[in-house]
Amino acid sequence: MHVLHSLWLPILASAVAVFIVSSIIHMALPWHKGDYRKIPNEDQVMDALRALNIPSGDYMVPRGDSMKEMQTPEFKAKRQRGPVFIATFMSGEMAIGKYMVQWFIYLLVICYFSAYVGAHAGAVPSRRIMGITAFLGYGGALCHASIWFRRSWGTTIRSLIDSVIYGAVTAATLACLWP
Repeated sequence: MHVLHSLWLPILASAVAVFIVSSIIHMALPWHKGDYRKIPNEDQVMDALRALNIPSGDYMVPRGDSMKEMQTPEFKAKRQRGPVFIATFMSGEMAIGKYMVQWFIYLLVICYFSAYVGAHAGAVPSRRIMGITAFLGYGGALCHASIWFRRSWGTTIRSLIDSVIYGAVTAATLACLWP
């Protein structure tokens, strides 16, 4: 714990560095522009969904209440008829400040664990070990969305490349400021 106590500045600096790099990637570069497509007849779709007053949350359509129900001919026909989708509904204004704070806290957690692993990897921390740890924190769970929920592999691969960049920035910053 004593070692980690002395790493607060490298952890904070690496989180700030990744925050800046991620802001550039997502706001200044066209890299992620195609991650989400515009739905045809957007206004009509929004009007129809608004009338249903769906609460904020994650939804799957169609969704069976049990494995048994999902095996019924009626459920299979409903799925075959479509549309089949997974959606997240959000209401109200986007509180970008709140999301930025949550993102920064997440970065601090990943940088903390990368430093923790680096501090326990030997007398001289390995930049590679800290980078791999950071990469796993940033991107380790991205593939499941493409495997299970048919998220575009292009979107997932772009996000994994982001994770490699974030991992490299985390490792380089930690290594440069290591006491």
